[in-house]
Amino acid sequence: MTMLKRGSIDRTTRGVVLLSVIMLCGCKEFAVHDTSSLLIPRFQRSEVLGFVAGFGTTFAAMPDLIKMIKRRSSKGINPTMAGIMGVFQIVWIYYGLLIASRPVIVWNLAAVVINSMTVWAYFRFARIERNQAKE
Repeated sequence: MTMLKRGSIDRTTRGVVLLSVIMLCGCKEFAVHDTSSLLIPRFQRSEVLGFVAGFGTTFAAMPDLIKMIKRRSSKGINPTMAGIMGVFQIVWIYYGLLIASRPVIVWNLAAVVINSMTVWAYFRFARIERNQAKE
């Protein structure tokens, strides 16, 4: 079996990518147009996809909150991250209002609530832990 030279693999890869791009440029009529969703006709497909994607990113902070509440301890949790995320999610809400995007607005509102609860729970449990340490 002969070994291919490194340069020939790079040339081959570039050739395949170039041909793929040329082929895809000719397929504009096959593109999915953002028509109304089959599930909820009032929404565009991009909005439905936005709601699905937003669900995952919004609830990514839930495990920390649940862990903290179950343990009734603030150990291992960084409230700074939740606070910073909350502030920038408020900016995302404003952006969602500017572009009139329901998924951006809804999921960031939910994320602000979750991050606010995380910061609140952290400070509550940290205060309880400080009071117990003094006793």
